[in-house]
Amino acid sequence: MFVDEVRIRITAGRGGDGSCSFRREKFVPRGGPDGGDGGHGGNVVFEASPRMTTLLDLRYQKHYEAEVGRQGGAANCSGRTGEDVVVAVPVGTIIFDDQTNEVLADLVTAGQRFVGAHGGRGGRGNNHFATSTNRTPTEFEIGTEGEERSLRLELKLLADVGLVGFPNAGKSTLIAAISAARPKIADYPFTTLTPNLGIVRWGEKGSFAVADIPGIIEGAHEGKGLGLRFLRHIERTSFLLYMIDVSEWAPEEPVKSFEVMRQELAAYDEPIITRPFAVVATKIDVVGDGARLRELQKYCKRHHYTCLTISAATREGLTELVTYVGQQVAQLRATPCEISS
Repeated sequence: MFVDEVRIRITAGRGGDGSCSFRREKFVPRGGPDGGDGGHGGNVVFEASPRMTTLLDLRYQKHYEAEVGRQGGAANCSGRTGEDVVVAVPVGTIIFDDQTNEVLADLVTAGQRFVGAHGGRGGRGNNHFATSTNRTPTEFEIGTEGEERSLRLELKLLADVGLVGFPNAGKSTLIAAISAARPKIADYPFTTLTPNLGIVRWGEKGSFAVADIPGIIEGAHEGKGLGLRFLRHIERTSFLLYMIDVSEWAPEEPVKSFEVMRQELAAYDEPIITRPFAVVATKIDVVGDGARLRELQKYCKRHHYTCLTISAATREGLTELVTYVGQQVAQLRATPCEISS
C-alpha cells in the first residue's frame, strides 16, 4: 500500500536525576560529596532511507518514544545516556510541526538525519554544589523532560520528469516500456491509483527518474476524479511531459486536453506550469485518419512547443523520446534552477 502522509507523536527521553552521595572510605568518616550526574535522555531522530518508498510503517505506529537517561551513581559515576530512537523514512519526506504547520525538515538525501525531539538534560549530582562554606551539600538536580511533538510527515517523490495526463492517456504503459517499473495497466480510466517511480537509462551512462501519477480531469482542483492530491509528487520535477491521447477513440479533443491540464496545474500551484515541458502524442498506432494528431501538431508548432509522437504498445518513437528527455534533463542538471518543494 502506498501511503504519502501520516501524523505521529514523538517523545524524547527524560534526563536522569543527579545523585546525592558522599565518599565513604576507611579513616575518612566525613568524605566529600561524590554524587554523579544523570544521563541525558535519548533523542527521536528521523533518517532518510533509500530502501523505503512509502510511509506505510508509520501509519501503524503512531507514537515513538526514546529511552530515558539513567540516574547518577556514587563515586562520581554518571548515569547512562538514553538510546536514541531512529525512525526510517523515505527519501523525499517533509516533516511539519502539526500544530503550526512549520516545515521542520526536508529529507532529500539518503542518510540525511533530523532530530525531531531532543532528549532532556541529565541533572547534576551533589558533587557540583560543594563550596568553601558548604562541604557536604545535599543539593542535586532533577533531570529535565524530553521534548514532545506532534508531527505531520508528507512524502514527495524525487524525480527528474513528471508525467501528466488524463486517465487512460498511456502514462503507465510508457513508464513500463522505458523503465523497470511495473504499474498496473488496463484499458479503463483511473487504473493508476498511486504514484509510480521508474529509472530510465539512456545513452552510455545517463539515467533519469520518471514519476507517473494518477490521471487528472477537468475540475480536479475542485475534488473531481482523484483530485490533485498526488500532484505533490511532481512538484520537485524539473521537466514535465504532457501525455495526450490522439487515438481515434479518445474521448477528449487533444488541444482541449492539453489546455485543461495546464489550467488544473495552475489552479493547484501556478509555478508548476512554468517548468520546461514537452507534449507527447500517445497511441499513434491507432490514430485512424490522423486528424487528431495533425491538429495537436499544428497547435504545438504555432505555440513553439516540442511535440513528440509515440506508441508505447509498438515502441514506436520511444528511443527518440528517451534521448530527447535525457538531453533536456542533463541540461537542466548542468544549469540548476530553484524548484519549489
